[in-house]
Amino acid sequence: MIENLNKVFESRVRLGIMSLLMVNEWVEFKSLKEQLKVTDGNLASHLAALEKKLLIEVNKEFVGKKPRTTYMATKQGKELFMKHLEALEELIRNRK
Repeated sequence: MIENLNKVFESRVRLGIMSLLMVNEWVEFKSLKEQLKVTDGNLASHLAALEKKLLIEVNKEFVGKKPRTTYMATKQGKELFMKHLEALEELIRNRK
């Protein structure tokens, strides 16, 4: 029954990142950090893992003299995350 759960989304931080990216086109690093209440390093490592799997896209730019990094869920990332959520829902529905 759990074979459809995606291991990459098991972490609460990655689950939170993907949840935020599903409802927002682009989200800034600072906003993700504040909403998820995690450290820079913790967030960066989870984002790097999602990027490595091609589940998110990263955009780095300068606004004035300040760097700004934003993130977006890729089409593949959205599809896999939805399958993961569906598997969770199925697991809950079929509990005994």
